[in-house]
Amino acid sequence: MTPVEQIKEKLDIAEFVRSYISIQPAGKNFKALCPFHKEKTPSFIISPERQTWHCFGACSDGGDIFKFLMKYENLEFHEALKILAEKAGVELKRISPADQKQFGVLYEINEAAKEFFISQLAEKTNIEANKYLDNRGLKPETIKEFELGLAPDKWDSLAVYLIKKGYSAADIERAGLIFKNERGNLIDRFRNRIMFPIYNNFGKTIGFSGRILPQFETPETGKYVNSPETLIFNKSKILYGFHKTKNHIREKKITVAVEGQMDFLMAYQDGVKNAVAISGTALTADHLKVLKRLADEIIFCFDNDEAGLKAAERGIDLANQQDFSVKLLVIENYKDPAEIIQKSPGLLLKLLDEAKSAMEFYFDRYLNKQLTTNNQQLTTKINLSEFKKNIRIVLLKIKNLASAIEQAHWLKELSSKIGVKEDVLLEELSQLKKSNLSENALRQLAPIKQTFAPTRRDLIAERLIGLLMLNENFLSIISDHFVYLPNDYLMIIESVKNRQKPNEERLLEKLNLISLHSSTESSLDEEKIKNELNELLRQLKTEYLKEKRSELAELIKKTENAKGVGQEKEISVALEEFDRVSKLIHNL
Repeated sequence: MTPVEQIKEKLDIAEFVRSYISIQPAGKNFKALCPFHKEKTPSFIISPERQTWHCFGACSDGGDIFKFLMKYENLEFHEALKILAEKAGVELKRISPADQKQFGVLYEINEAAKEFFISQLAEKTNIEANKYLDNRGLKPETIKEFELGLAPDKWDSLAVYLIKKGYSAADIERAGLIFKNERGNLIDRFRNRIMFPIYNNFGKTIGFSGRILPQFETPETGKYVNSPETLIFNKSKILYGFHKTKNHIREKKITVAVEGQMDFLMAYQDGVKNAVAISGTALTADHLKVLKRLADEIIFCFDNDEAGLKAAERGIDLANQQDFSVKLLVIENYKDPAEIIQKSPGLLLKLLDEAKSAMEFYFDRYLNKQLTTNNQQLTTKINLSEFKKNIRIVLLKIKNLASAIEQAHWLKELSSKIGVKEDVLLEELSQLKKSNLSENALRQLAPIKQTFAPTRRDLIAERLIGLLMLNENFLSIISDHFVYLPNDYLMIIESVKNRQKPNEERLLEKLNLISLHSSTESSLDEEKIKNELNELLRQLKTEYLKEKRSELAELIKKTENAKGVGQEKEISVALEEFDRVSKLIHNL
């Protein structure tokens, strides 16, 4: 038995999903509001018997316990495998040494490196590093909770430490902690730096961010150095601190997004427990996918400089496309959130309650520099070219909003602010194309699936099979209508009748979905089900005849257009059949 099979056998999918979302019994299955799209009526069904889940709503996704974890936590398969193996008590080392070599050893090396860095910071001789953290306002308990450390002023101290612990140089290099210089010597990637361990969503160490100590800071030296991407570390999917704050975010339904690790740690220390840091990279669609499952609102709190404002603007545009309620805390008189907390403890919490909406930020950023309003009348002379350009920027921001209601609201606000009629702004808006950023974001957030819409007859057939699975005695009633079923569903019914699995994988998948859906209705009144069955059979025959009549109509049209010798008889036969089918439909 493979590790995947062992894990599925040992873990109950319903109990596992229950640890993430609220579920309720539905016959022998469970149902819930789908965590992957917004809905008011539960359409997310979990089947303990089949160890699967499926959404019968807008997203139409489904899968097993691995797929749920990967989708919910935004993980790769190997990450989900390790997490579920630990939860199920399945030893991957014994069962899959190849997987352990590829992935497990990287977790072990990063964990060992973290312990090394922690021990170095604890050395009494490293006074400057501890002094720096104290000067930044970090308390010892925060340093301990987030396991900060120190990379010492040596070229290969970590390399030597890890090799002595039994790890190969090749694996340490794969973990991104060392590299070889031109002479082939092993060099530590991090030196003279405060070390911030980076964790995955489950608190496993997967990489590091290192901040150079001030006394070693030069224009040529990067202030921050991050681990390179590895098999276990993908920076576009990781939010610093999320493993600690995800439950707080879920409770508040609000995420506070800051730029760096120090901003996050100070905010967390000061009571902002629903924060995350977007460190070492720009905000990505993958980050937002993770946050959207927990929060409806996001507040950006970035540095008070042009780079910080631009980063906030990029984040706002992406978040608006995900239909977040987006706010921005524009910091005044302080450099960044960390400085606010250090100089005025408790102030950040108060300021977050006063955060302005994203569109108000855009109005201030692009319009207030040029405009002064007095009773909604323009009182200053303006550069018309610059004025028009900035209005178009704001209009584009409005166009990029996911909600039509929000678009209408902010268009009205813009009209009031600048004294231009709404219909004029609306005409200008219609000529603007959505920004490339938003289009790229949409492609990342919602990949297009090529699907074929089921016909009315397909849907009726699915429902009939679902009712049959509730009561096998209905088979004798349905059997007289087999001729009207689409071929796929006829083969499915034959397999149900013979108590066998369909031969084709796609048919088995259809059967599983039908069974999953129908099992939630096991408590329905049998008489009502029987009445529905009879009505469905009538509609099935009607749809079959309608399709046949459409085919005849098309045949008659084609034959008429290409009349030739002997085709009059063919047309006559087709017309007679068309009339016969039409009468059958009329009499049903």
